[in-house]
Amino acid sequence: MIVAYLRISTDKQNLANQKEEIRRFAALHNLEIHQWVTEVVSGKRNGKERKLGTLLQQLKQGDTLIVTELSRLSRTLTEIMTIMGHCLAKNITLYSTKDNYAFDNSINSKVLCFAFGLVAEIERNLISMRTKEALALKRAEGIKLGRRKGYTPKLDILIENRLQIIHMLHQGVSITRVCQTYQVSRDTFNAFRQRYPSVINALSNRKREERPSIS
Repeated sequence: MIVAYLRISTDKQNLANQKEEIRRFAALHNLEIHQWVTEVVSGKRNGKERKLGTLLQQLKQGDTLIVTELSRLSRTLTEIMTIMGHCLAKNITLYSTKDNYAFDNSINSKVLCFAFGLVAEIERNLISMRTKEALALKRAEGIKLGRRKGYTPKLDILIENRLQIIHMLHQGVSITRVCQTYQVSRDTFNAFRQRYPSVINALSNRKREERPSIS
């Protein structure tokens, strides 16, 4: 199976140029495109979170994947290398038409992949070095790193919506449902209700109302 993968970052861009490029390439090499996979998504997003991830899992030994540029696979060289390695391991041929690259099981492809891998490793080391230098500079300037003491964004969400939460509890909404609604943990909710007696009162009143009467 021969699959063409096309990606644009926003819906304001056009896939037509990529499609025409791949059609010309296929005609030149007597290839028939069996499937077109297109998506509108940033190349910075992890491939597993895109259609590309599903496509790579579906491709089998002997299949072919065509893109106009390797940057269509990802915006990071590290992830491009991971995808290339996946294709080589599964004996999937990868063509990049504008780059004029052909990655298959040949010795030339393996050498080229090694070169890409070396560059990717250098890129990772440079990113790590720049991050460490930036953190060291901030420390030298007296800037405290990490979450500031007392910073509780999840708890603040409950506090800001406490009136609505109390109303929900009076209406019989469960604590689990409240936590799901505001995407907080049970521990965060417990800390919240300890701070606001009105929440405890709402829970106590509901329990009294739910208690069966004895006639």
